[in-house]
Order: sequence, then C-alpha cells, then structure tokens
Amino acid sequence: MSNSGSFEASLKRSEALVADLNEHPGKYTMLTGDRPTGRLHLGHYFGTIKERVRLQNLGVNTRVIIADYQVITDRDTTANIQDNVYNMVMDYLACGIDPEKTVIFTHSQVPALNQLMLPFLSLVTEAELQRNPTVKAEMEASGHTLTGLLLTYPVHQACDILFCKGNVVPVGKDQLPHIEQTRLIARKFNERYGKVFPEPEAILQDTVEIPGLDGRKMSKSYGNAISLCLTEKETEKLIKKSKTDSERFITFDKENRPGVSALLTTAALCTGRSEEEIAAEIGNDGAGALKRYVTESVNEYLAPIRERRRAYEQDLDYVKDVLREGNRKANEMANQTLSEVCEAMGMVY
Repeated sequence: MSNSGSFEASLKRSEALVADLNEHPGKYTMLTGDRPTGRLHLGHYFGTIKERVRLQNLGVNTRVIIADYQVITDRDTTANIQDNVYNMVMDYLACGIDPEKTVIFTHSQVPALNQLMLPFLSLVTEAELQRNPTVKAEMEASGHTLTGLLLTYPVHQACDILFCKGNVVPVGKDQLPHIEQTRLIARKFNERYGKVFPEPEAILQDTVEIPGLDGRKMSKSYGNAISLCLTEKETEKLIKKSKTDSERFITFDKENRPGVSALLTTAALCTGRSEEEIAAEIGNDGAGALKRYVTESVNEYLAPIRERRRAYEQDLDYVKDVLREGNRKANEMANQTLSEVCEAMGMVY
C-alpha cells in the first residue's frame, strides 16, 4: 500500500475512533507526553495540551509521561533535568491537567515499564528500527554516531504506550510510523506468547503548526517561543523584539511575510478570530500596532494559566506530591503488566 493510501486508511480509522470516543470515552486509555528539555510554550499548548485537557475532561483514561530518559537520546547531559521536570508539572497543572483524572509520571521512576524493552526488542529487526523516520532524520541530521538509545527509541515508545494498555495515542501524520511499530510489537507479542496487549490506534490531530516569533516553527531550540511561564512584561519584550518587515500595511501572507504572518497567527489562536480579520483591522497602523495587539491577546489568554502557575511556583511540595503519586500509580500499572508478560512467557519462578 502506498504511503498516501496508508495515511487515508489511518485517517478513516481515526475519524471513526474519535466519533466513538466522544460517545464512550471510558473505553479508551490515552498515552501522551513530552521530553523535559526546557519550558513548555504556546506551541505545546495549542498543539497538544489543550486537546489533552479536553479528552481528560471528557472521561478518557489519560496518562501523561514526562520522558526524562528520552532526553539522553540526543544530548550528552542531564543538567537542569529535575528543574525542567518540576516546571513541566507546574505547566501541566496550570493548563488544566487534573491529577485526580490524569496520571502524570516520569520514565525513570517506573522500572517495570523500562523492563518491557527486553522482550519487545526481540520482536523487532534492526532494519525496522533504522527505517523509522525519527531515527532516520536524526541519523542524517546529527554529526555524531547514532546511540543505541536513539536507535531503540521507537521500542521505548511502544513500552510507554503498552505498559498502561494504552489503546489511543494522539499524533500528527509524521508520527504514524511510531504507532505502526507499536501495533506490530503488540501483535507479534500476542501471537507468540498469548494476548496481553491491545493494538493501539492513532488519533490523527489537525496539528496547526504554531509559528514562532520569527515565522519558523515555535521551538525552544530556536529561541522564538513564548513560554507559558513568562510574565506579562517578558512577553511584551519578546514580541516587541520579533522581526517583521518594512511594509507598513498589514496583510496575512505566510510565504512572503513570515514574521508578520506569525504574529497574526499567534493573535488568531488567542482570540478565536481569523488572521485576515485581524490584519484588516490593523491595516495601515503598521507593525507597532500589530505587536501591541498580539501582546494584549497573548497576555489576556494566558492570564488565568499564569495565575495558577504562580500559585504552584509557591508550593513546590504539592508539585512533588503530584509527581510522586503519579509515579506510584504508574508503577502499579507497570508491575501488573510486567507480571502478565512474565506469565505469558512462562517466566514465573
């Protein structure tokens, strides 16, 4: 089957799944998460977190992994990792992730999850791993040797999804191969040893690429991101510094005016208006007026999130308790699943 045909089939399955999920949310367990490599920003919020909160509140069993082990797939240090993890929990809580409904946990604190790597690695070939787009892209982009951890990244992701019997994973089109790899691992394990795992399905998201302040994709590494933890003043300063162009009249034109268009998209996401409508309103008032409008829109939208976040910043003990309890629950699930795996494999002594 061609890639486009495969995508069409996945899209059809995803649409049917979403319809059923909205009717019967309790049937579904969703795994999603982030690498703690810095502060979460507006791109994370509109790209994934807002939808996680919606599905959590709908009644889907939600598990959010802070993938701390994955930080070292392509980095030589774990400097600041503890601080990044605690700040990520603060961002989650401030955005509406509810620890009463969602299990928030870290890779490194769930040994049985990571132990699933061993049987799962026996179910994949080296060629399958090297074909994975994430692995291929990293092999091409990095100037250094591929680490064993990065090569086995798709298998580790399968462990994340399957340890909690996750059956839905929200992804963009580019991550579909990861879900296919997880489905294949679940299928092979079930065929070889007996049914233990569901074959998870992708919920394909219409991911809006959130532009950064320079028109490129918003990213911590580009330094073009509006972090959720910024103050109103810091946000204003950042937006004021963003590049536009010499044309005074404001129009939305992603191709030819990336800086101006990125600001318009940011304001559109925060206000629910269209980029064209905002551009027409500002018209000949120029980039200064546009930046003021974007600053007001972002600060107004983020005000309640920031207020909650500041309260969590003053209560680190609570943040640690949330993570400790999430890790405890994740360990319960992982130990149960590993026990089923050992039973199926005849490795109970």
